[in-house]
Formats: sequence, C-alpha cells, structure tokens
Amino acid sequence: MSATLASEAVVVRRTIPASAEELFDAWLNPLALAVWMRPGTIRDTRATVDARVGGEYEIVMRGAESPIVHRGVYVAIERPRKLVFTWNSRFTGDGETLVTVEFLPVKAGTEVVVTHEKLPESERAGHSRGWTSGLEHLDEACQQRQLPTQRSA
Repeated sequence: MSATLASEAVVVRRTIPASAEELFDAWLNPLALAVWMRPGTIRDTRATVDARVGGEYEIVMRGAESPIVHRGVYVAIERPRKLVFTWNSRFTGDGETLVTVEFLPVKAGTEVVVTHEKLPESERAGHSRGWTSGLEHLDEACQQRQLPTQRSA
C-alpha cells in the first residue's frame, strides 16, 4: 500500500472470538447482515446479497432520519480469508469506494480488518466510527449466538 493510499484509507480492526468461516459468512448472509450491520443509531437493517464475484448487494439502514442505502459489487470472495467489494451511498461522494475485509486467525479467535479506500476526506471519520460500531455489533451477535448460520458463498 502506498503512503498516499494509506493516508486516504480508513482501517478498523477487531478481534472477535469466532472462527474466520463464521465471520466471513456473516458478511454474505443477508439475514446475518440485518442482525449486526447497525452502526451508531441505526435501528433496522435489511439486505439483499448476490454472493458471487460480480454479484451485487444492497443494504438499507434505517435510523431516526431517512433510510441510508448502500450498494455495491463483489470484487473478490476468498472464503474464509478475504472479501472485497465496492461501497456506495450518499456519504461516499461521486466516486466508487472500495472495502476490503480480511479475516486473520489469531489465538483469541479471528482479527477482522476492514480497510475502506477512496473515501472523501470529509467522510472518513464517520466511516471509521461506522465500521467500528458495526464490528462491535458483529462481536456481540457472535457472542450471543444471534447470527443465522446459513452459508451464502
């Protein structure tokens, strides 16, 4: 990664006491996404997923204000190590942003590393908070065994 790219990317890490396979699948299962992809004040999330390279997804988050629609295309699906997809919403500017999620086995479970590239500078802090909150909810859902286990990819 170049120095320029590193300064433009949002990187969030969290170690979660679950297997890489379980966590990977939670990113591609629309029922699981609805459980944990609720950053900040989001109360309800709905997702549709076509879990294949070139397949599209849509995540609609609802909070106190109007729904926030996120759409993108899967660029790489390497179960259970890495997932790469575009990420676009009204908060990502005019260009296409790119998210890479890595699942790194560690002694305590799996370190999940989210790298979000090509974000406008004005949106980086908000996305950092959002990914941090999302991973906290993923951790909680895993520990409380709230994730549907249907494998989607």
